[in-house]
Amino acid sequence: MRTFISVAAAVMMLAGPVQAQNTLRWASQGDGFTLDPHAQNEGQTHAINRQMMEPLIERRPDLTKIPALALSWTLINPTTWEFKLRPKVKFHDGRAFSADDVVFSYKRAMMPTSDMKDIISTLKDVTKVDDLTVHFITTGPDPVFPDVATNIFIMSKSWAEEHKVTAPQDIVAKQETYAVRNAIGTGPFKLQLREPDVRTVMVKNTEWWGYADPAYKDHNVDRVVFTPVANAATRVAALLSGELDFLLDPPVQDVARIESSGQFTLQRVPEVRSIFLGMKTNTKELASSSVKGKNPFSDIRVRRAMNMAVDVNAITKRTMRGQAQPAGYVLPPGVHGYHADLDQHLPFDVEGAKKLLTEAGYPNGFDVRLDCPNDRYLNDEEICQAVTGMLARVGVKVTLDLKPRTLHFPKIQNDTSDFYMLGWGTLTTDAYYHLSFMVLTSSTWNRTGYLDQKMEDLVNALGVETDIAKRDAMIREASVRSRDGYATIPLHTQFLTWATRKNVTVPITADNLPAFRYARFAK
Repeated sequence: MRTFISVAAAVMMLAGPVQAQNTLRWASQGDGFTLDPHAQNEGQTHAINRQMMEPLIERRPDLTKIPALALSWTLINPTTWEFKLRPKVKFHDGRAFSADDVVFSYKRAMMPTSDMKDIISTLKDVTKVDDLTVHFITTGPDPVFPDVATNIFIMSKSWAEEHKVTAPQDIVAKQETYAVRNAIGTGPFKLQLREPDVRTVMVKNTEWWGYADPAYKDHNVDRVVFTPVANAATRVAALLSGELDFLLDPPVQDVARIESSGQFTLQRVPEVRSIFLGMKTNTKELASSSVKGKNPFSDIRVRRAMNMAVDVNAITKRTMRGQAQPAGYVLPPGVHGYHADLDQHLPFDVEGAKKLLTEAGYPNGFDVRLDCPNDRYLNDEEICQAVTGMLARVGVKVTLDLKPRTLHFPKIQNDTSDFYMLGWGTLTTDAYYHLSFMVLTSSTWNRTGYLDQKMEDLVNALGVETDIAKRDAMIREASVRSRDGYATIPLHTQFLTWATRKNVTVPITADNLPAFRYARFAK
């Protein structure tokens, strides 16, 4: 268990002679992996980096797009988007922002060590037209490229060259670079201190361009202090004792207690994220199983049985205490291309699952290791424990391996897990983003190895299809084929609950990425 460090004490020590008037103290169960904006496509990492760094296009709390470092974007021919950039923008150290930084950042995000490269997979080239104009050339028509542009943060080219970080950190190889603990951006907050797994402190960027924009007129936060706290009880105690102003992930079992205290405003919204289990289908045998010479997960009867053996309704009701919606496939509500009629999990059927396992040659079941994080998703450890018990009822003997997210996610990216938990959010709010990561076998985040060539072709074609009706039909067909391959066990879409002290406003967002540019203290 990680020891909680008093946030209030940390702020006092760091404030210097004059205490910042409005210090927003917040916590979550896990820290971001890195300050390198292109090294890791992971929610908490983005949540920290986006306070300091900015994309070309930003999203309001309701997830609609608005100009950020780009003032406008226009499709000037079927494969070229022209972006006009915001003038007179400065990076935190005073360097001028220009088209050179945009070209550099996107080309950096396309590099092999970037975990953002799959997001911009249709990008063929990016070129500077003049200091405030950039052209993005795609491999084919890409109607959702502006949605993609909300997720690529812009770095200073000269800063990266100066500190020898022109390529993204190789996070899978555990590389250390200057960009891991240091950052400059153009955003509303500047980095003051970064102590991984301890605290991150950011201070107001008084030169931020947004202070002249009516969209941010109520922003009055002077300092942000983030403290990761793994233990749920400790997080709640810190909130109730007054050491925190904002808790991103209050434990579902404590929501009623927090609300009843009368000190906090609780906001709730379904997250655009699916929580599921993935099964490796494409190996001769499972590394974590005593079954040799064959892979149980390569048989669709086994995969169907695994789905039938997991009671998602019980997990939603008991483990999640109603703070989730059962899932039938891995596309969450709120995403373009979602279909409620497809979102139906196989009925819970212990006897039916046993029958399928017997037909597949496993009358006594088999053994396998389930890899789960214990500090990433709401009640992730408890969910995996519940699944372990459910699978035991059909003879599948699961060894549960619980690890912090810093150790869990590399197992997936390095393809060393036979059976794993993953939650995937849809940053662009379009199904193509979700399917390209969760269906395509080329994705470093899809480690099921399940191949349906027709499904792959559909998803690849989605990236350049401009006919909306045709595109929507393709999304549906790809979703059906993915669901019916049963390479995953969809669990649920979790509901977000954010807790803020009564004198603080932090608008909730369905992507679970707080934007403190919209935060304000009561005057």
